[in-house]
Amino acid sequence: MSVTAEKVNELRQKTGAGMMECKKALTETQGDIEKAIDVLRKRGLAAASKKSGRITAEGMVGTYLHGGGRVGVVVEVNCETDFVAKNEDFNQFVRDICLHICANKPLYVAPEEVPTEILDREREIARDQAKAQGKKEEFLAKIVEGKVQRYYEEVCLLEQGFVKDPNLKVKDLITQLVAKIGENIKVRRFTRFELGEGLERRKEDFAAEVAAKMGQG
Repeated sequence: MSVTAEKVNELRQKTGAGMMECKKALTETQGDIEKAIDVLRKRGLAAASKKSGRITAEGMVGTYLHGGGRVGVVVEVNCETDFVAKNEDFNQFVRDICLHICANKPLYVAPEEVPTEILDREREIARDQAKAQGKKEEFLAKIVEGKVQRYYEEVCLLEQGFVKDPNLKVKDLITQLVAKIGENIKVRRFTRFELGEGLERRKEDFAAEVAAKMGQG
């Protein structure tokens, strides 16, 4: 069996282990998820495996407005039961995540959501930079992957340092809350709006289009 991004994500959701650990475990077990779970458990990397595999169909949609309505955030956070959805700790977490998204501007929830073409571009840039700095060929792969990991930490919500405690990643904050309330919790999706965002680019594109048409005339 092959190791695909979908399998890595599935194993990650079931075990709560890191993406790279999941990929390594799947590679060792030729893509067998159940065997990979055993590998991670033996390494002590699947402490939240039972909870993280549970279905999360309840939860709440949180909203946040900042700067007199200049920035707005909408986020969906899921849990297992309606009871926990009304829990104050859960509600505070949703508010904190809204605040974090507003401040840190993530583009994706998790690394698995980053499009392949964007990752390829980041790897190419990192490789070219390393070569320009005179790095040896045998070190390039490690340098490139390190750059990609830092890119994840910049643009992926779960990999970012929590706005109230930058030493704590958002994914670790979730793990702490799961342990506290005893239910699986997932940030499913979010949208961040900023007043006027993208309008300048559209104006530039329109101006360029008009200039082109005038040139043709």
